[in-house]
Amino acid sequence: MRYYAGLDVSLAETSVCVVDEEGKILREAKVASEPEALSTWFGALGLPLIRVDLETGALAGWLREEMTEFGVPNVVCMDARHARAAMVAMTHKTDRNDARGLAQVLRTGRFL
Repeated sequence: MRYYAGLDVSLAETSVCVVDEEGKILREAKVASEPEALSTWFGALGLPLIRVDLETGALAGWLREEMTEFGVPNVVCMDARHARAAMVAMTHKTDRNDARGLAQVLRTGRFL
C-alpha cells in the first residue's frame, strides 16, 4: 500500500493529513511547525510514505531540508499557485481541508 501526506504549514502549527493510495484518510493531526516535531510524528506513524508535500511559503524550504535530514522521505514543495488551482473546487477552506487536498493531489499525481 502507498501512503501520501499533505502539510498545510502555518507559523505555529502544521495541519497534517495522511491518505492511502485509494484516498482514504488514515490520520490527521496538528503538529508544531518544527522539522523535528514533524519528523518525529511521521516516524511514530510507522507508514512507508511515498511523498510528503507542503506548499511553498516562508517556512517551506527550511522545513523540507530539515525534515529530509531527519529521514522523512521524498519531501516536496508544491508551488502555492499550483496547489490552489488543484484545490479550487473545495468550498470550505480550512488548514485541515488544505492538508487533505494536498495529500489527495499527491496521491493522484495532479501536481506534476
